[in-house]
Amino acid sequence: MTSVSLTTYIGFAMSLVAAIAIGFLLGGIPRRRKEEKILEAAHEEAEQMKKEELLETRQQIQTMREEAEERAKRREEEISRAEERLLRREDRLGKKSTYLEKIEDTLREDEEELVKLKEEGVQLLEQGKAQLEKIAGWTQQDARDQLLKVVEADSQRFFSRRIGEIERRARDEAKQRAAHVIATAIQRYAAEYVEENTVSSVPLPSEEFKGRIIGREGRNIKTFEALTGVELLVDDTPEMVVLSCFHPLRREVAGMALRRLIEDGRIHPAQIEEKVQRAKGRLAERIQEEGRKAAFELGIELHPELATLLGRLKYRTSYGQNQLAHSLEVSGIAKILAEELGVDAGVAKRAGLLHDIGKAVDHEVDGPHALISADLARRYGESKEVVEAIAAHHEDVDPSSVLDVLIQAADTLSAARPGARQETYERYVQRLRDLEELCRSFPAVQEAFALQAGREVRVMVHPERASDDISAKLAYDIARAIEEELNYPGEIKVNVIRQTQFTESAK
Repeated sequence: MTSVSLTTYIGFAMSLVAAIAIGFLLGGIPRRRKEEKILEAAHEEAEQMKKEELLETRQQIQTMREEAEERAKRREEEISRAEERLLRREDRLGKKSTYLEKIEDTLREDEEELVKLKEEGVQLLEQGKAQLEKIAGWTQQDARDQLLKVVEADSQRFFSRRIGEIERRARDEAKQRAAHVIATAIQRYAAEYVEENTVSSVPLPSEEFKGRIIGREGRNIKTFEALTGVELLVDDTPEMVVLSCFHPLRREVAGMALRRLIEDGRIHPAQIEEKVQRAKGRLAERIQEEGRKAAFELGIELHPELATLLGRLKYRTSYGQNQLAHSLEVSGIAKILAEELGVDAGVAKRAGLLHDIGKAVDHEVDGPHALISADLARRYGESKEVVEAIAAHHEDVDPSSVLDVLIQAADTLSAARPGARQETYERYVQRLRDLEELCRSFPAVQEAFALQAGREVRVMVHPERASDDISAKLAYDIARAIEEELNYPGEIKVNVIRQTQFTESAK
């Protein structure tokens, strides 16, 4: 029973599979037909799209051909216009060439006419000279001789006045024979001075440093001024700041510190404090070095404290006169006077060098600087003669020896000689300006320049207005005008320059 059923089931399954296979084969035939129809439709659509694309491409080619023809047409028109412009330009150049040829012919004719006129002018001048000589009864040489006589007479009056002044000066000098030794000392010693001011300028690498120096809300500049005691002025002066202070030591410390800060580039309160402290240390070393150097130049050995005080005088002025330079000068004059008078030159030189040493501390100690100087000299072991000469050089103590009087004379000579104490800047500038304006007032003068602090004036004249002879007379006239109208020290040299210059270019 079971075997029959299994066989039956297997036969039934195989029949079922065969039926499915037959059904599948019979169903595939319509599907292939459908796919063939779809392929035919796609082929037709592709052919249609190909035709449309070909048509569009032909239209684009036609459009591009038309645009190229249009551009070629415009280019031809531009070339035609350029050719027309070139033709017109050639025509204008031809006309200009003809016009220039006519101008050259005219200039040639004018040149010939000018030569003729020049020859006629020379003849007329000769005739005029002859007529003038006939009317005046003088020849040209006679007129020149008469002018030279007038100039010579004027010169004689000038030199006579000069000779009279020299004679009076000689008589005055003869009456002062007692000053012969002093005059000899002055002739043997001279020195230069540097004017000391209450302000110092510090250059800046660029304008941006002004903002760094001021700092946020001004804290940098406030710190700097508080640490140095110097007013720092930041104004509109390009790439420059100004330090203002009456105290030269403070100003020097501030200048050194500010320059270091600018070099470093880092500017803030802590850095400012560090640079100021270092500047104070460097200045103290410099002061000691200046004092030792001054003593060494004179061959004098000083106590270290005295040498330091002496170095501080380099940063002290009196009436514009540097006190260290003044002390060196007094020492030199005192030495020369002592040698002439037979006094101990070494003691005189030492007293002259230390006579104003008290000015280094006179703002710290009450009393006259002469007595302060004498007290310092006594404290550091100077001899009695030196101390007394220092104390008496301004007669705070009565002089008791030749050395005392000698130091007084040397101090007076150094302070009172011409040029020792500065002229005010405004008066100096005004004097130079007046000198130049006086020279420019002469008609033939083109420009005038005052040189060598007003001891020389250089005058440039118009060469067409002043001949060599007139220029020589002009120098004389300017010198006389300066004597009559201006007040000036010493002597002013007048140089009149006449220069003719011709320039041509080689091409």
